[in-house]
Amino acid sequence: MSTQRYSVTPHPVETLLAWVKSGEIAIPEIQRPFVWEATRVRNLLDSLYQGFPVGYLIAWRNPTVKLKDGTHSAGKRILIDGQQRVTALMASLLGVEVLTEDYETVQIRIAFNPQEEKFEVSNPAIRKNSAWLPDVAQVFNPANSVFQMVTAYCAANSGCSQDLIFKVIEKLRGIVHNHVGVIELAEDLDIETVTEIFIRVNSTGAALSQADFAMSKIAVNESYGGNVLRKAIDYFCHLAVAPEFKAKIEKGDKAFVASEFYGKMKWICDVNDDIYDPNYTDMLRVAFTSEFGRGKLQDLVALLSGRNFETKQYEDVIAEDSFKRLKSGILAFINQTHFDRITMILRSAGFITSDLVSSQNALNFAYIVYLRGRKEKVAPAALEQLVRRWYAMSVLRGRYSGSPESQFDFDIRQIDERGVATYVESVIPNELPESFWTGMLPQFMDTSSIKSPYFLCYKAAQVKLGDKGFLSRAITVTDLLLNRADVHHVYPRQYLKNLGLSSATYNQIANYVIAQNEINIAVGAKAPNVYFGELAQQVSGYPARYGGIVDRQQLVDNLQANCLSPNMLNGEIKDFREFLEERRKLMALKIKCWFETL
Repeated sequence: MSTQRYSVTPHPVETLLAWVKSGEIAIPEIQRPFVWEATRVRNLLDSLYQGFPVGYLIAWRNPTVKLKDGTHSAGKRILIDGQQRVTALMASLLGVEVLTEDYETVQIRIAFNPQEEKFEVSNPAIRKNSAWLPDVAQVFNPANSVFQMVTAYCAANSGCSQDLIFKVIEKLRGIVHNHVGVIELAEDLDIETVTEIFIRVNSTGAALSQADFAMSKIAVNESYGGNVLRKAIDYFCHLAVAPEFKAKIEKGDKAFVASEFYGKMKWICDVNDDIYDPNYTDMLRVAFTSEFGRGKLQDLVALLSGRNFETKQYEDVIAEDSFKRLKSGILAFINQTHFDRITMILRSAGFITSDLVSSQNALNFAYIVYLRGRKEKVAPAALEQLVRRWYAMSVLRGRYSGSPESQFDFDIRQIDERGVATYVESVIPNELPESFWTGMLPQFMDTSSIKSPYFLCYKAAQVKLGDKGFLSRAITVTDLLLNRADVHHVYPRQYLKNLGLSSATYNQIANYVIAQNEINIAVGAKAPNVYFGELAQQVSGYPARYGGIVDRQQLVDNLQANCLSPNMLNGEIKDFREFLEERRKLMALKIKCWFETL
């Protein structure tokens, strides 16, 4: 007995293009930036011309949905694999404009040389060369006469045979009759199965694929404003990183400018910091999880399709409500007050630059905690504290680094059941017991990764606690991180290399301090016993060689703030590995002290 859940049917290219134009098959990616290089479009046309296969397309008809009046409506086909290929064909053969990654509307022009039967991306040199037809879309335009085209071409290229050129042009026009296999997934497949297929064929299981599928579902629904909602998501993300895109929206998409979204998002153009630059996956995760109390994006796909999780049927009333709720979640996400607050909370914890933010998913869930706390009317000061502590805990424990969707789902369901404050305050002591600070964290800090979340939290701790840079009299770690900071090796790198140590050993984060460039240069490759001896002299009346600290107590305070033993001034320079072990413990205690201030 066959278990096949799909059918395979060959269709001419012209049929596929007709389906797209009529809306029979939905190509949501046409509404998003086209990411193929023009050379890939050229290669696709060449493969069709040569009669080579160009791969299968995979389509799935939306499930039959029960309407409010009791009747049923079959949904459009959604192309879940092959969107870029079909977009490329429409752009090159029909002259349809596409959006680039810079959100500019352009035409992709592919040129054809009938004498050499060769395709090339059109360029100024080709357009001046009469041997080339500069845009194959003109060949496929039904308003153009092939006879006139061939006559004009041969007049411009002496010695060409009209019969031969005519045959070549007809062969080119014939590629729309070439067949492409369409795999049609069974209509009764559930959302979860289709999502699994989508993930497998599109990106070998990358987590982003579920967001891509959700975005496709949003884009093809015009009944409940999904097409505008999708633009709101895309545009906000783009404006966050490229404010100059504002002029392009205002010039090229006046309908969106007139929508309720644009006025509520254009403030992002005036934001200069990049602590939180969300992509569409981040926006969907936050909006969906905070609004629906679920953490898995395949559930969003199901709900937007009208899935009733109890009856396993699809109902239009559920789809309508889901679009309404998602819209509410997106509006909450892009709300200026909310967005300003989450970035302010991060900065207030010491995460003052994007370089200090190591986990986008930890940040996403911190935003969810904030939005849920707002809904539950948690007092502002208490909510800020909850969010700060939750984010710090999440980063230190790598809470969302493994299976973020499962963890999102678990945490939001617990918040739904117990309330945000109760849940946060019950989880943190379990995740960060005393043994974490004294035993686990020092072990975790045995790493040479400068992007380690523990080193990033250590730097945030120095910012929050107002520490001065290593050997700096007045310059703070905050000043250094916001301007230009050097990561200085306490036991200098060249000194350790000369001893035969490997980079994984001498680049341990426990050997790092944040220092001014000139102090780093002054220390150079000197042995620690040498320059610490000179530091001891510096605070005993000798000339200052390293920074401006000339008071012994001030120097002691500086060393302690940078988790270094003042005994080093007395010549107590430990073996390097002993030094690392001791400093990891001191750094862990500083991070603990920092966490307690949050």
